[in-house]
Amino acid sequence: MKRLQWPSWMPIDPYILLLLGTVGLAALLPARGTGADVASGASTAAIAFLFFLYGARLSTREAVEGLKHWRLHVTVLACTFVVFPLLGLAARGLEPVLLTHNLYTGLLFLTLVPSTIQSSIAFTSMARGNVPAAICAGSFSSLAGIVVTPLLAAALLGSSGGGFSADSLVKIVLQLLVPFLAGQVLRRWIGGFITRHKKVLGYVDRGSILLVVYTAFSEGMVQGIWHQVSAVRLAGLLAVEAVLLAVMLTLTWYGGKALGFHREDRIAIQFAGSKKSLASGLPMASVLFGAHASLAVLPLMLFHQMQLMVCAVIAKRRAHDPEAATTPVPPVAASRIEVGTAPRSD
Repeated sequence: MKRLQWPSWMPIDPYILLLLGTVGLAALLPARGTGADVASGASTAAIAFLFFLYGARLSTREAVEGLKHWRLHVTVLACTFVVFPLLGLAARGLEPVLLTHNLYTGLLFLTLVPSTIQSSIAFTSMARGNVPAAICAGSFSSLAGIVVTPLLAAALLGSSGGGFSADSLVKIVLQLLVPFLAGQVLRRWIGGFITRHKKVLGYVDRGSILLVVYTAFSEGMVQGIWHQVSAVRLAGLLAVEAVLLAVMLTLTWYGGKALGFHREDRIAIQFAGSKKSLASGLPMASVLFGAHASLAVLPLMLFHQMQLMVCAVIAKRRAHDPEAATTPVPPVAASRIEVGTAPRSD
């Protein structure tokens, strides 16, 4: 029997429908009491395991080789942790006319989280860009974000960040960095197993994020904070995020050209430097914002879907550029990205 596939013309990633369904489940059946404690513990363990898999997948040799392309990685890190936050601060003038304080806090937090890994690789491969550079850029950004994001949150969010402290940083490092390093250490023994079962383990990736979303939104429902968001405010948030994404896509593309990068490198810079990671942002938000994490991650969830839809269109157009006709598909892509599959929702 032929397996059903998601129509290629459908603009919405099916995983986003699962995310929305998870939010709906949390609204109807939020975890309470002991159930909330169990869900919180399970989500913490799931995210730790997710970053353990990230560490086990990343080739140490590729990471070391990627360091040679330091100008590209510095450019991506500057876009992620300097330009994005500056734009987030510039949006403060939209409060309270267009955005509520909580939505603006979530928007500013969105600008502080690291870049994606899987989707950056997928789009770079689709557009015939520098895939090894995208792999390293996304990985370096995620690692840097474990420390940089909480520090930026402490400096820019202040008390809005749920009372950032050294304890918060320790929790994030223990939940994200330590499992990642453990995966790197054990890669030589389990790397082959993970490669052979990457499809099954991919469900673990996505399931971990769904569990964190359910836990965060359940807590928000129990706290009764959803009366603070209206349809008009959500529409305003979407408009602001559309402008934010357009500005970053433009800056990364033409900025890369101004810095003298070749087309393949500019593609990697554009896709790695203009995106934000849901997988990294969710656990950080749960630590930094506590009971208010659901509103804090709402802008990130919306931006995540928007970036997937827009970047998919751009990647397809880049693949048909006249310059791309003479550019072979990077060999790394064949081993890491399955043809015809949607980018992973990291």
